[in-house]
Amino acid sequence: MMTTDTPLLLLHGVMMSETVWDRVIPRLGDGREVIPMTAMGHRGGPAARDRPALVEHLVDDVERRLDALGQARVHIAGNSLGGWMAIELARRGRAASVCAISPAGFWDAGAASNSDATATLRREVTLARVGGVLAAPAMRVRPLRRVLLRNIAEHGDRIGAAEAAKIAGDVIACTVSIDLLSTSEQIAPMNVLPCPITLAWAGSDRVFPPSVNGVIARLRLPDARFLLLDGVGHVPMIDDPALVAATILEAVESA
Repeated sequence: MMTTDTPLLLLHGVMMSETVWDRVIPRLGDGREVIPMTAMGHRGGPAARDRPALVEHLVDDVERRLDALGQARVHIAGNSLGGWMAIELARRGRAASVCAISPAGFWDAGAASNSDATATLRREVTLARVGGVLAAPAMRVRPLRRVLLRNIAEHGDRIGAAEAAKIAGDVIACTVSIDLLSTSEQIAPMNVLPCPITLAWAGSDRVFPPSVNGVIARLRLPDARFLLLDGVGHVPMIDDPALVAATILEAVESA
């Protein structure tokens, strides 16, 4: 259980929202303030100020919101885009610790390590928008949930129809998906970490495979702690919220 006063900020992946943490938060204990935050341009978050939206802009927005909350430094856990943002917030001195879960941004711009991943995510956007009104009924069928969520989860059927439909709705409603999937930004190397950073990679990640993007991450952040989470996909909060919560708690407490 968390026992100190420093809050924990939770950041989600591209096209999702803070609700992806709903099954994780109750498992984090009740001894620390938890701040789930929906990124700018995503459903439930503030509108994008500039277009095309960049990851840098989303990080700027999180800083403004932390300032408004009176929080200079927080523990941060983030998945995919949220993991990238967490690392950049650490670079700016805003993190007491970081748990980056299958973070985006570890690629060489224009290389297969970037284009393959973004192509997969672009297909998800297209399928969600083409499916439109059919998404919610399809998500009511348990075997279909597993198929429709196969790129981001090993066991999409472990979540209920309402939660799955919410994920599809988040994808459809995101206004900055193409901007972010077209960015040339990437995570620059950090030879000296500004705070303890844990890279927790989903072992069955089909979007950012640990054998590709995980290798790049370890080269760019050589002093980060690296973990492999077995049996989970790119968004492990779907597959195993208890494992995700335990991983975050371990990262925070070890810091």
